[in-house]
Amino acid sequence: MGILKGPLSARRYSVLGEPPEGFRITYTEALNAFAFHEPASKTKTEEVHGWVLSQNLLDNDFSDLDQWLFNHYAIFQLRTDVKRLPSNYFKAHLERECKAWCEAEGKERIPRNIKQELKDNLEFEWLTRAFPTVRTTEACWNMAEGYVLFHSHSDKANDTFRKLFLQTFSLELSPVNPLDLLPEELADALEQTGGTDLRMET
Repeated sequence: MGILKGPLSARRYSVLGEPPEGFRITYTEALNAFAFHEPASKTKTEEVHGWVLSQNLLDNDFSDLDQWLFNHYAIFQLRTDVKRLPSNYFKAHLERECKAWCEAEGKERIPRNIKQELKDNLEFEWLTRAFPTVRTTEACWNMAEGYVLFHSHSDKANDTFRKLFLQTFSLELSPVNPLDLLPEELADALEQTGGTDLRMET
């Protein structure tokens, strides 16, 4: 867990607003409401998102505050699952099945509807057996000082995180420019030299 130990490369956000009174109960319910859950369909190919505990990506129950709230720090992970088929490999298998159908039926070409049926059946079979690609990204929310660190520089991951954070906590996140955290003279000097492509290292 990079947030709790070791070096951390992260994007930093200011939280626009403050936790409400009784946030422990409110946020426990909110985290459980937006926790990660396996999709009902084993053949779902869209990305599935949700919160999990920082200790284990399989743990999605936030009822125990001691598992995610440490003094004024809330620490949890964004889990993202997606199933994808290897396109070239899948295409090769589909072409082989289409060829076998034509040989069995004595046809030179396979009708479009039959090819689609073969494709749907093959996709269902493969996706049912496939394991998803699982990605987790840690987040640390300093509730006392009103900022969040998200352990990823991916624009897509950060966009997903900000949207789910807003849905969960009803609070918006505003990106913080690392230059804003430096002494004014140093920040001005870096801007003048073009050295403004900085990443937060904590």
